[in-house]
Amino acid sequence: MALVRVPSSFPSILPSVFPKQLLSVSSSFPISCSSKSTPNQVKNNDDNSNIDNPKGPKRLSEQSSWEAKDSEGRDYLYRLGKEADNMNIAVGARAGVIDDLFAGDFLGRDSDIVFDYRQKVTRSFEYLQGDYCIAPAFMDKVVCHIVKNYLASLLNVKIPLILGIWGGKGQGKSFQTELIFQAMGIEPVIMSAGELESERAGEPGKLIRERYRTASQVVQNQGKMSCLMINDIDAGLGRFGNTQMTVNNQIVVGTLMNLSDNPTRVSIGQDWRESDITNRIPIIATGNDFSTLYAPLIRDGRMEKFYWQPTHEDIVNIVHRMYEKDGISKDDVVNIVDKFPNQALDFYGALRSRTYDRSIAKQTVDALLESGYSLLREQQLITETKLSKEYMKNMDD
Repeated sequence: MALVRVPSSFPSILPSVFPKQLLSVSSSFPISCSSKSTPNQVKNNDDNSNIDNPKGPKRLSEQSSWEAKDSEGRDYLYRLGKEADNMNIAVGARAGVIDDLFAGDFLGRDSDIVFDYRQKVTRSFEYLQGDYCIAPAFMDKVVCHIVKNYLASLLNVKIPLILGIWGGKGQGKSFQTELIFQAMGIEPVIMSAGELESERAGEPGKLIRERYRTASQVVQNQGKMSCLMINDIDAGLGRFGNTQMTVNNQIVVGTLMNLSDNPTRVSIGQDWRESDITNRIPIIATGNDFSTLYAPLIRDGRMEKFYWQPTHEDIVNIVHRMYEKDGISKDDVVNIVDKFPNQALDFYGALRSRTYDRSIAKQTVDALLESGYSLLREQQLITETKLSKEYMKNMDD
């Protein structure tokens, strides 16, 4: 009900059918309005106000901070959606990051309940048991690259962020790098070429930035050295023949180039934040043919190239350490290596496994030679048969 004051001339304009006694009570009287209510009714019917006025603003709670606006008029839900990584799975129950209603006091004001889950992308090497030999030249290059990047702020020189180790297949590039990580106590984040492509545009590039930031968190939170390693990078980014360049290939290349140019400022959202400042993390990439990669990515200022081709001495030392527990002398190892020249290191590992397939008895030089000749026959058969050419010829017909 609303009070409306009636002018003094109002009775004179009423029709004569209205008795004048009704108008002599007061010069003002209540008139009912269908869309208005008295203040008392508004206060008493606060719970039903949204029903009476469905177009009005609806608040979750009078005490909630979710709808608190910033200087630009944007609430917390807007900022939460804009920052892609700002979710419970990414930050845990941390006060000041998510709403206080969900942080609570039960687990502590700054409890990070999913830290262990996020750190599963790192790799430890407890499974590498026993003695292994690392080629001295290989160790010098990898260790020097890692140390230089951690001391980059103290050195007045441009240091490439990426070390590209390339060479023939099966030469122990990835395995020897993991042995070095184990010896140095490094907890790396390891990616494969299969993660450099996705059905969603932009996902692989974002994944690389996330993995890079995870390695930075290992350094900051655990006090350990870390490293980002990408195995077989040319298999994911290389261009062979008439292969098509995808949007994700371009984004991944651009991401790696940007990391090389700005290794301490990495964002995975749309806006730069204070948390985007990270530690410099060295990157190691392995592959077989880096000539298939985008040339600006592998230029000297961004990537240091290291061609790995083990010498005869390196092969003998590594294979001898491999066969040492089987009672094979170094002279016998030299004889085996000379019998099968131009073979990769994985050939001698497969040779040793082949002898165990036939017998669990003690290894002998004759058994190793017999297995080696068997492997050579298989290699020659694959080279000579080339079934893919027969398939393609039939398709052309």
